Amino acid sequence: MSIFLDRNTPVIIQGITGRMAQFHAKEMLDYGTRLVGGVVPGKKGESVHGVPVFDTVKQAVEATGAEASLVFVPPPFAADSIMEAADGGIRYCVCITDGIPAQDMIRVKRYMMRYPKERRMVLTGPNCAGTISPGKSLVGIMPGHIYLPGPVGIVGRSGTLGYEAAQQLKDRGIGISTSVGIGGDPINGSSFRDILEQFENDPETEIVCLIGEIGGPQEAEAADYIQNHMTKPVVAYIAGLTAPKGRTMGHAGAIISAFGESASEKVEILSAAGVTVAENPSVIGETIARVLKAA
Repeated sequence: MSIFLDRNTPVIIQGITGRMAQFHAKEMLDYGTRLVGGVVPGKKGESVHGVPVFDTVKQAVEATGAEASLVFVPPPFAADSIMEAADGGIRYCVCITDGIPAQDMIRVKRYMMRYPKERRMVLTGPNCAGTISPGKSLVGIMPGHIYLPGPVGIVGRSGTLGYEAAQQLKDRGIGISTSVGIGGDPINGSSFRDILEQFENDPETEIVCLIGEIGGPQEAEAADYIQNHMTKPVVAYIAGLTAPKGRTMGHAGAIISAFGESASEKVEILSAAGVTVAENPSVIGETIARVLKAA
C-alpha cells in the first residue's frame, strides 16, 4: 500500500467551483484520481467536469463515501472548511490555501484534538502542493507527469523543491511511493515526524527524502525520530544556507528566530542522526540514487 491514498480513494474538493480549483480538478481526473464530488455552500445540484457539487461535506460523504478532501477555499474561510471536513467524516485532508492566519490554524489544531486519535482526521498543509502516490492518485496541484512509481518517499515543506527531487529521480529511472507536501506555514497539520512514521511503516517505501528549510524545530524533531525509530535510510536537503537571521525567506515559517533553526544547524543535527545530507538542490537525485544503491 501507499500512505494516505490509493487508486480507490474517493476524493472531494471543497471550493470546487473556483477557477483554479476547476483547473486542478480536471488535472486530477485526467491523472486517474477518483474525484467523486465537490462542496460549495449554496451550489448543490451543479456539477464541475461531471462531478456533482454538494452544499456540505456531510452531504458529500453520505452520497459518495468520500474519504479524502482537497481544500481550495480562500484564506478567510479555509479554517472553517478544514473543521467541516473533520466533522463530516473525512479521513485525510489536504489544504492548498496560502495565507491562512496563524490564529485560525491554532483554532483548527485545537478543534481536531477533540476527536480521539483513532478517529482524528489527518491534515497536511496549509500552503502545500498536496500529496501524490504515483500511478494511483493525486490530491493537490503537483505536475503528475514528473512522478514515476517506485520506492522513494518524499516529504517536504517546499513544493517546488519536491518537484525538483521528483524530476531528478525520474531522469535516473527512480520512482516514488508517495510524495507529501506538509506546507511552509509556521503552523501546519502534520509534521515531518508524522510523515516519517507513515513511511517507516509503509512496505512500498525503501528510502525517504526529507526536504526542509530554515525556521522552526521540525527538522530537529525529525532527526530525533530518525535516530531512535527509523530503520530506513533518509536523505535530506535543507534550503536556506545563506539566509540571514530574522528575515523571512519565502514561506511564512522560514524565519530563523532561535538556535537550531538555521540551515547549517539543521544540517548538523540531521547528520548527527545518521541522515545523508545533499549539499545543494542539484544533487538531491544523485544522492538518493547513491544511498539507495548502497542500502
